[in-house]
Amino acid sequence: MDAPTRAQEIRAVLSTIFGAITILIGWTGWLFILWCVVMFIDWRLGVMRAKIHNEYSSDIAREGRWHKLSSFYVVLVAGCLDLMIQLGAQMQLGIDLPWKGVILLPIVLIWYILSEAGSIIENAAGCGANVPNWLRRGIKEAQKKVDEPFDESVAGIEHSADDDRDLSPKDE
Repeated sequence: MDAPTRAQEIRAVLSTIFGAITILIGWTGWLFILWCVVMFIDWRLGVMRAKIHNEYSSDIAREGRWHKLSSFYVVLVAGCLDLMIQLGAQMQLGIDLPWKGVILLPIVLIWYILSEAGSIIENAAGCGANVPNWLRRGIKEAQKKVDEPFDESVAGIEHSADDDRDLSPKDE
């Protein structure tokens, strides 16, 4: 029997490390990490694009950072709703749901990842990269597929008067 090569040893160590991380955070944790990575890439490419075109503005950059930060709260709410659904079904209603774990959080994370991927493509093109049209269309179609089941399920819901409120920030 031959001794393992250096590459095989490295692969074994990396497999062990990633396997241990997956046990701790699960696949939803990997989605969260991926979302953070694509968000960072999009932010850096957006800054590059603005600087290339001499359009960099600290006000716009700050607004972009607030936009990215606010999406963390949306993800937090999705996670809390998942927890509330699980606990409510089990403790209050005494029923076991047909799935274990989270359902809203991964969908929200996938939606955000696709949004960031589309923005990365736009920013890369704005920086001069050639981006295949099929890639642009593919990302848009994937995002539609994530939205589709939810668009259909809420199509008949009436909006209350509160939904028409202007929630934009007011200058004081």
